Amino acid sequence: MAAKTRDLTTGSIKKVLLSFAAPLFLSQLFQQLYNSADALIVGNFLGKEALAAVSSSGPLIQLFIGFFNGAAMGAGVVISRYFGADDRTRVRKAIHTNVLFSLICGLFLSLVGVLLTPYILRWMGTDPEVLPLSESYFRWYFAGAVAIVMYNVLKGIMTALGDSRRPLYYLIFSSVLNVLLDLLFVGVLHGGVAAAALATTISQGLSALLCLLHLLEKDQIYTLKARELRIDGPILKEIVRIGLPTGVQMSVISIANVLVQKNINSFGADAMAACGSFAKVEGFVFLPITCFSLALTTFISQNLGARKLDRVRAGSRFGLLSAVLAAETIGVIIFFFGPQLISLFNSDPAVLAIGQKQCRIESLFFCMLALSHTVAGICRGAGKATVPMLVMLGIWCVLRITYITVAMQISHDIRLLFWAYPLTWTISAAIFFLYYKYSHWLEIAKEA
Repeated sequence: MAAKTRDLTTGSIKKVLLSFAAPLFLSQLFQQLYNSADALIVGNFLGKEALAAVSSSGPLIQLFIGFFNGAAMGAGVVISRYFGADDRTRVRKAIHTNVLFSLICGLFLSLVGVLLTPYILRWMGTDPEVLPLSESYFRWYFAGAVAIVMYNVLKGIMTALGDSRRPLYYLIFSSVLNVLLDLLFVGVLHGGVAAAALATTISQGLSALLCLLHLLEKDQIYTLKARELRIDGPILKEIVRIGLPTGVQMSVISIANVLVQKNINSFGADAMAACGSFAKVEGFVFLPITCFSLALTTFISQNLGARKLDRVRAGSRFGLLSAVLAAETIGVIIFFFGPQLISLFNSDPAVLAIGQKQCRIESLFFCMLALSHTVAGICRGAGKATVPMLVMLGIWCVLRITYITVAMQISHDIRLLFWAYPLTWTISAAIFFLYYKYSHWLEIAKEA
């Protein structure tokens, strides 16, 4: 069985990072597999209109869920820092503060998501053909948003304490269950897109329960106790200081992506299905990006807590290079085999033609995406979460929206829409590289 906690401040840096990142990679892989299975089952059993309805949900879901998950990352940084410094009292206070605060936020998200769904979908210009399906999917998804938020929060606590394997086991369970429920609800019982959302909520909810049962284990540094569930003001302030910029960063990216989705919607159901299918394929690129970004955040937080700055420097270089090379390798594969991958979700010729255009334009720029996300993870681990927030806000939100607005006025060509991503990835990567290379982020973190 996996270790309950893990100290990342000792041992070979490459071995420590890779062994910690490997379960994170597998976790993201299973997450992506069951997200893809969701789309595969919906697309093949219910048709391209249902696939379009579910696919268009991604940016909107990330807009809401991303903020709270980003805030949870801030809590993870704080917990990791205290754990690296061997401050058990503050570790416990941070964990209990995080759990209570996240539960309140998750309940709020469920309520707001259910109430605002129809208004947001209409504002996004969702195709009238798929609007009823989209509305049904969103309402059921957000009804269970509190379970999804709590799963990510509880998983984040374990990761912050160096346990990246146990969350993998729970995610494997969730992934398999989600696929089985999809097949049952959609394929056998013909429940429609609402049933697909319900399957996701049930599987994530049960995974959250498994995480909770683990954290209730007695006599551990992380043991949750009802009587200790209270908000610690100074610790909450520290969590918000790091988590709020991360949450805002994820939300502004999602806001831009919602506007991109709004423009995609204007090209009709074929474009919605094609872009949704590409998003599932693209999700595999995020596997190395996300696992190294999360691993570096925890690694750097713990080592800064232990004041081991040489390990921070060496670890950040190794993780950054690994993420960039892995993402670009997957990008090359997608460039050459994009049509075959898109066809797994929908083989309609119109859908394939649009999906292939997106593959050709975006896939060779994934190295820039990797560099941006990985340096952002490094910054979060160093407690400098405001830096990635400002870069993402300026480039991935303001510049991306400005470009799209102007480009769509010049020509209503979906290829111009696709170029918004490589353009903003490249600019943000250049800024992040300069910051990482020439700023004093590590020295500033040392003084913090």
